[in-house]
Amino acid sequence: MDETTEARLTIGAFARRVGLAPSALRFYDDCGVLRPAHIDDATGYRFYEPGQEVRAGLVRRLREAGLPLVDVVAVLDGGPDEARAVLENHALRSRDMAAAAQAAVDSVLRDLHGAAGGAASGPETGRTRARVGGAEFAGAVRQVAPAVAGGARGEFPELGCVLLELDGHEVRLVATDRFRLAVRVLSAAAAEGRSRQVLVDVTEMRDLASWALREAEITLESDDRGIRVLGGGGTRALAVTDGTFPEYRWVLDALPPVAHRVITGRTDLLDAVAAHCGKPAIALRAEEQRLVLSGSGAGSTVLRAVCPGPPLDIAFDPEVLLGALEAAVGPDVLLESSSPTQPVMVRSADQGSFTTLVMPVGRV
Repeated sequence: MDETTEARLTIGAFARRVGLAPSALRFYDDCGVLRPAHIDDATGYRFYEPGQEVRAGLVRRLREAGLPLVDVVAVLDGGPDEARAVLENHALRSRDMAAAAQAAVDSVLRDLHGAAGGAASGPETGRTRARVGGAEFAGAVRQVAPAVAGGARGEFPELGCVLLELDGHEVRLVATDRFRLAVRVLSAAAAEGRSRQVLVDVTEMRDLASWALREAEITLESDDRGIRVLGGGGTRALAVTDGTFPEYRWVLDALPPVAHRVITGRTDLLDAVAAHCGKPAIALRAEEQRLVLSGSGAGSTVLRAVCPGPPLDIAFDPEVLLGALEAAVGPDVLLESSSPTQPVMVRSADQGSFTTLVMPVGRV
């Protein structure tokens, strides 16, 4: 397929011109921030025009500056005074956050100790191997581990584990408590062997993450005897839990088409949901450019939002939704829903490889 069609550009060609990843362009289309000029009815391919490069370039620069999408929309589509106020406020917040981050890093560096490594294991046959970044793996564990079940672990030990899948050049970490499902996909720099999956207790996975964080790269190595993790600091053998993990792929594949999308600042939504923790449910109403949160015995909180599509009324267990938001990354969060009774997908433009599904509850 030609990358240009009568002055129209394919998503790949346009992405290279404006410095945005194709996945980011798809996300900005979903959010209504940067729509393609044309979508082919037969193939679903997106096409862009050269005249859209200026807006795309501004989106990229604003995102590089760390602006949430709600603020990006205000700068793009608001008046000059609103744009100036948004940018000046963001600059002030960024300076404060940078100072706080520097202080935190300095404190950790003062206390950081190296970890002693074990002996390396000998060569194995019939093994599956995948090499990934140590910090990236540690971050993936941090994201999925909160979705592991608590109270049900005695009856269903597999729900107290993280499913670790080695599948070609993809390493997947999956966890669920049946109310929330978290999936993180890592791209392996090198891989060999057939697909394998193991269940590892979440406590052991967290310990492994702390160790992996200090390694530039780690190699996951699995065979019929179990799984090991190799790094510059030595080798760690992981205890494998017997059990059958829920068919998470079926859950993802069975999701109906998205009918509602809500984009809002992640930190603001985190704070608003946290204020309702301890209550049975929190109601969300999304319409036009706002998201209203309310709960029994509490007032309403109104957040700025981008809400393409029809209004949405939905409710969640605050504790479950809070965990999904805490595991996400980036300044903003996208909620995708097919209906108030179906699982809601929580994701961000900054990390398309991480997906969380959250089950809604009855109305407040």
